[in-house]
Amino acid sequence: MIVDERMVTYINSLDKGNTPFLNELEKEARENYVPIIRREMQSFLKVLLQIKAPLRILEVGTAVGFSTILMSTYAPKECKIVTIENYEKRIPIAKENFKKAGKEKQIQLLEGDAKEVLKTLSEPFDFIFMDAAKGQYINFLPDVLRLLKTGGILLSDNVLQDGDIIESHFAVERRNRTIYKRMRQYLYVLKNHELLETSILPLGDGVTLSIKK
Repeated sequence: MIVDERMVTYINSLDKGNTPFLNELEKEARENYVPIIRREMQSFLKVLLQIKAPLRILEVGTAVGFSTILMSTYAPKECKIVTIENYEKRIPIAKENFKKAGKEKQIQLLEGDAKEVLKTLSEPFDFIFMDAAKGQYINFLPDVLRLLKTGGILLSDNVLQDGDIIESHFAVERRNRTIYKRMRQYLYVLKNHELLETSILPLGDGVTLSIKK
């Protein structure tokens, strides 16, 4: 935990939850150890969507489609969502969940490595949610910025790595050092990029909120 666990528990205890379908999908995902966005991130995302009211959303990292369906529920009804997933076992599950939620016409799932899929996209987006392989964020960024409209929002999840991000390189487990190095680079670029204004928030496992100038 990067913030006090008791405080997070209290904040989440106030949450009214989501739709019955999303609540059930969240329960199933947690029971099956499928990574989905944390409860406090859900609340943050819902507020952002209603402030921004995006008409085109890009999501990098679908998993079983929980956050995709949440965004489709709290964004404007006419909003279209493009989501990218590379893990073959989860793709049919996500598609089935979109169908069960009645969102299959609103959501387009693109299969494959996001680094390659992003290069095939050209139409701009006004909201991009990054929640895929953490070590790849820095590699996705050039195309993400190309696809993000001026005034658009880039939201990146899980950027503080359970607090490892502030540790010495040598204090981080060897198997996590590449991700550690790349995430520190990603955060530096977001904070210093001439096209972005970025805030890093200790929410969930760390979030960056960027707006394109």
